[in-house]
Amino acid sequence: MMNCQANHTPSKRICVIGAGAASLAVLKYLSQTSYFQSGSWSVIAYESRSKVGGIWCPAPPTDNPPLTPLYDSLTTNLPHPVMGYTEYPFPPSTPLFPVAATVQTYLESYASHFNLIPLIRFNVTVTHATWIRNHWRVTISTGEALEFDNLVVANGHYRLPNVPDIPGLDHWITTNMASHSAWYRRPLEFGRKILVVGGGPSGKDIAGEMRNHVRTVIHSVSGSVSQDDGLFKQRGRPLRFYDDGRVLFEQGIIEENIDHCILATGFQMDLPFFDDDTIRIGNVPLHPPLPPDLYNSRYHIFPLAKYLFPLQSHYPVCSVAFMTLLYRVVPFPIAEAQARAIVRAFADPASLDLEQEADRVLSRSRALIAAGASSPVQLAKAWRVCEAEQWDYRDELFAYAAESGDCPATKVTAWEKEMYANKFILRTAWVELEKENESQRWVEGIGEGGIQEWVEMMYRLLRYARDSEEPGEQRREFNEPSRQGSKA
Repeated sequence: MMNCQANHTPSKRICVIGAGAASLAVLKYLSQTSYFQSGSWSVIAYESRSKVGGIWCPAPPTDNPPLTPLYDSLTTNLPHPVMGYTEYPFPPSTPLFPVAATVQTYLESYASHFNLIPLIRFNVTVTHATWIRNHWRVTISTGEALEFDNLVVANGHYRLPNVPDIPGLDHWITTNMASHSAWYRRPLEFGRKILVVGGGPSGKDIAGEMRNHVRTVIHSVSGSVSQDDGLFKQRGRPLRFYDDGRVLFEQGIIEENIDHCILATGFQMDLPFFDDDTIRIGNVPLHPPLPPDLYNSRYHIFPLAKYLFPLQSHYPVCSVAFMTLLYRVVPFPIAEAQARAIVRAFADPASLDLEQEADRVLSRSRALIAAGASSPVQLAKAWRVCEAEQWDYRDELFAYAAESGDCPATKVTAWEKEMYANKFILRTAWVELEKENESQRWVEGIGEGGIQEWVEMMYRLLRYARDSEEPGEQRREFNEPSRQGSKA
């Protein structure tokens, strides 16, 4: 394994791929360093689209695959005080679970506020990146070939659809009986009986939205118990698609006369600008020991120190960082923490203990295997899920960055963890307030006095949600806001 060596050259050239939420975070922290401000570091980001925002920047589904899977009705599935950058809150009075357009405006505001736009070249795509001797050679869509000392890979992982390998599904796709949710924007004339496959946020949203527009909705979630609620049915994993519109599910249940299937089955990790010498595509070999190569299993990138830096032997570990590859985490604050760690590692590569990091990677693999990840694919899928570990991970990155003395060692607050744990309760209560046209009263003026006002508002909403479950007290919290000092 190649050790990171401190860079003693007077200039460090850094290339950031993408201009989504993660890229903006790392651009902010890189541009605030003394290295950048003194001119010893240069930073440039390449964005294939005309705006910042990444997945949050809307686009019609005309490309193959679409530029973004953003559908019209999408709202955040996290309250924005939890979801947003910790150093740049959403504006006062923002709806607690904002629509996608509000998030896009927020990201544009972030980029403007921290003067990041001059660091981005828009409508330029990175087409190839390879390590040559002592630098990264990056080719862009203008035909230019440029040299950089460091790369930050933040091109997102919601572009290349993941289509499950199920007998008969290919025929459904080629005959337009099935499509991936990446192409979904709004309920259309899909037919009278629709199947939605996938139990993630998009699958739940689309299945729920379809209930108001078609006669029968079947929501397929792997491992779920079959249930019928009138014209809404829940089924387990699909096992076979038949040419005549039938689908066989777990437990031997067959549904007939399905007009269309929407596959909300996620996306694959896609790094099209790297060749096999940089990262191999396929299942990760059995380990220990760690493989000498970096792998893209399509579900995760492996092995990475701190889920960021590639532990391989072909180029310096700290010459490249892969951002926000984790699932079921709070993405914007994770990006901030990773950005701070990237600054530290780029400035002082020797600060990363490679042997310790390799041991931690192997320990996590052993733990996941012991927990039931018995195949390479199961292990790959489990590797990317860090819901329970995300808080300690953020604290660890903050502590690592703070060792340089250039930034404080902040910690995740208790209220962030609590509100994340109660996100479904909060969202359900918020949707009810929206239906009653009362939601705006709850947030009016909230945030003008700082983030603590949002924290207090979310605690009030939790109490309101819990009180609403008790007969005779459904509206107590909302009808008596003055007792809580509420602005709602």
